[in-house]
Amino acid sequence: MTIIFKEIEIVEEGKLIHLTIAGKLEKEDYDIFAPKIDQQIKQYGKINLLVELIDFHGWTAGAAWEDTKLGVRHFNDIERLAIVGDKTWEKGMAYFSKAFTLAKVRYFDISERDEAEAWIREAQ
Repeated sequence: MTIIFKEIEIVEEGKLIHLTIAGKLEKEDYDIFAPKIDQQIKQYGKINLLVELIDFHGWTAGAAWEDTKLGVRHFNDIERLAIVGDKTWEKGMAYFSKAFTLAKVRYFDISERDEAEAWIREAQ
């Protein structure tokens, strides 16, 4: 039996949103954090996202579709996107995501987490 643990933590600080995601994302998870992103963009205009992936297992098909819709909806609304992870494919995902946003996108290894946060905060 496979049990996949999932946890999503959202920290909002001005125009910075820090998402910590563990496990596998499902379509319903976007109901949790997408409205927060929408709200911050409405309030601040462009925002910065720090996405920290901890023991991340990817997306279901429905979640991938929600992610695509979120990216299209906010193509111009994200100034910087820092992705922190520990898997090679996550680094590839960061480069792939550049096609869906005008944001400056950077990948940081988990050992560079503090550097990622500093880079995101430069834009504050």
